[in-house]
Amino acid sequence: MRVAVMGAGAVGCYYGGMLARAGNEVVLVARPQHVEAIRREGLRMETRSFDERVRLAASTEPSAVRGADLVLFCVKSMDTEAAGAAIAPHLASDALVLCLQNGVDNAERLRAVLPAHAVAAAVVYVATEMAGPGHVRHHGRGELVIEPSARSAGAAKVLAAAGVPTEISENVRGALWAKLILNCAYNAVSAIAQRPYGENVGSQGIADVMRDVVDECMAVARADGVQVPGDIDAAVRRIAETMPAQFSSTAQDLARGKPSEIDYLNGLVVRRGQALGIATPVNRALWALVKLIEGKQRQGAASPT
Repeated sequence: MRVAVMGAGAVGCYYGGMLARAGNEVVLVARPQHVEAIRREGLRMETRSFDERVRLAASTEPSAVRGADLVLFCVKSMDTEAAGAAIAPHLASDALVLCLQNGVDNAERLRAVLPAHAVAAAVVYVATEMAGPGHVRHHGRGELVIEPSARSAGAAKVLAAAGVPTEISENVRGALWAKLILNCAYNAVSAIAQRPYGENVGSQGIADVMRDVVDECMAVARADGVQVPGDIDAAVRRIAETMPAQFSSTAQDLARGKPSEIDYLNGLVVRRGQALGIATPVNRALWALVKLIEGKQRQGAASPT
């Protein structure tokens, strides 16, 4: 299968690399420093089971998606519409665009930009980071849950053959909310403390804060008619048990002085809570503290040296 990865950061590089290792034709659309390193030395994939360099194509141009059967859409939530518009003129008419993003509404927003194309939401359960230019480090998990579409079965088969456990679910909305709740419980705390999950959950009072976050999220989801699958409390515990050394994507963004997706995580819960009449004070506090840090970083970057 011909695959393009739009926004090949840690998540996109991992899945793109896995597909390339399995013999698929893959191109990564990424930032210049990653593209240069990948073209020169291949993509270094440092995982729990292997550490090797994978040869695949890389480009800085959205036009590189031309001819792809499957597009893994991995940009930050705040860039969804702009990135979708950038690839629109180059997409094959029969391509499947699979949203591998945080948050719960990206596929819906992308469909508004790509009304003539097949867009499917996906829930991503993977712990990765970019350890350097063209170097993705995998800390654990890697499964996907995708929504049904005319082309989802074919994509799932290719992903599974590449070593990516993939499930097609009729309740992707609920699964997206389940992932959102995990992100809300962990991401902001990890970002504010700049510490990994395992250290945070053992700190005084943090488990109670996380429980309050989850309770608020579940109240909003119920009021919004969302059927959240599984045992969320068990899922929250499992994150720290299976990925104790992982820093959240929000923590990684703040550490690099980059804008985070907090508006689409705890911030989304706050907005939906307001609309539905559900109080979300703990989510609001975490969202506001991360925004405070972002504002301080922007102010520091703008200050003359």
